[in-house]
Amino acid sequence: MLEVLANRTYRHLFLAQVIALVGTGLATVALGLLAYDLAGADAGSVLGTALAIKMVAYVGIAPVVGAFANRLPRRAFLVSMDLIRAGVAISLPFVTQVWQIYILIFLLQSASAAFTPTFQATIPDVLPEEKDYTRALSLSRLAYDMESLASPALAAALLSVISFHWLFGGTVVGFLISAAMVVSVRLPQSRAVERSGSIYAKTFRGMSIYLRTPRLRGLLSLNLAAAAASSMVIVNTVVYVQSKLQRPASDVPFGLAAFGFGSMLVALLLPRLLNDRPDRPAMLTGATIMTAGLAFGIALTGFAPAVEWPVFLLTWFVIGIGYSMTQTPSGRLLRRSATSADRPAVFAAQFSLSHACWLITYPLAGQIGARFGMTAAFAALAAISAVGVLAAWRFWPANDPDIIEHHHAEGDTAHLAEGDRTGETSHRHAFTIDDDHPRWPDSR
Repeated sequence: MLEVLANRTYRHLFLAQVIALVGTGLATVALGLLAYDLAGADAGSVLGTALAIKMVAYVGIAPVVGAFANRLPRRAFLVSMDLIRAGVAISLPFVTQVWQIYILIFLLQSASAAFTPTFQATIPDVLPEEKDYTRALSLSRLAYDMESLASPALAAALLSVISFHWLFGGTVVGFLISAAMVVSVRLPQSRAVERSGSIYAKTFRGMSIYLRTPRLRGLLSLNLAAAAASSMVIVNTVVYVQSKLQRPASDVPFGLAAFGFGSMLVALLLPRLLNDRPDRPAMLTGATIMTAGLAFGIALTGFAPAVEWPVFLLTWFVIGIGYSMTQTPSGRLLRRSATSADRPAVFAAQFSLSHACWLITYPLAGQIGARFGMTAAFAALAAISAVGVLAAWRFWPANDPDIIEHHHAEGDTAHLAEGDRTGETSHRHAFTIDDDHPRWPDSR
């Protein structure tokens, strides 16, 4: 897997991602402490509102940026977003009112909503070979999992010698180093294409392509399943460990680590697994594993206390396996489903739509768990995950080739000359939704 780091451009971008992730992790810890410092017992409400603001920014900002990202110099744009995030982070220690947190979080997450899909859409152009790109996706998944494990530990170590306000300094440094890493390489620029139509049409072009592509409709369904599983883990781990199991707060990280280790294990194995296999079976299997793990949680709540803790850890580990198997290959689907010019918009659509799923499942996981208990939360989220899996089976056809024979109008001779001509009005080539192909060919 590490062979891909021999590519200097990708190596610098990967380091930028890792360092920015660590900085973001430190900010997450510091933000919780800042909320408690300002709001005391109401800190949970403050953080819940901040999380909702984050999701709203992700869902609303990403499509707008994706519509115009291919017309902007990538390197300058990414560096600008890093500098904005650094500027917001350096302001957070000076906050004295809760409303100020909300404004700064919106600015920070809006910059992230602009940065992340543009960054993700750049990697396929840096690594055009599918084998290399698959390795890059697995490394990215590992980076996210390692950050979730390392950042809290690093924050705890730093807090033993400094005030939590200084953690925001680590975030600023992380974003500045990320910007420096991006500046240090030359990035390929996607081909700018002048699009006709209104601002509305340009803004939602990525979503239009996404929703008209069968495999991506399947991906959206799998995003819903993944959001249900990860919401149960992220929202209710602390509740399950401390309230249900009556274990100390120091055991909460072990639950999150079990999920992270399952995810990391699959990220290490996936490049070899997907080397000569299609994405669909692996991703559907992963989503089924997640759903089964959530369904098993219904029975878990009735286990004897002596065995409930180790079985809980095993359940989280299994859900982590399914989550990584479902989510890690998603970039391959996006890469296959858009031209280079449309790729930033399609990645932005994935970013926005996947976070819309979390915007639904996060509050459900919390509210159902709080009002009706962990058994009901497992049941509800398992049902949502199952709906996502069944919809993915329905929307994503088993026969999903890249090269598709299709027909055009008789007068479209210029475009028919492209690809392999198969008839008077038909040819075959790698098919994506674009101006020449506004709808998916009938598979019958």
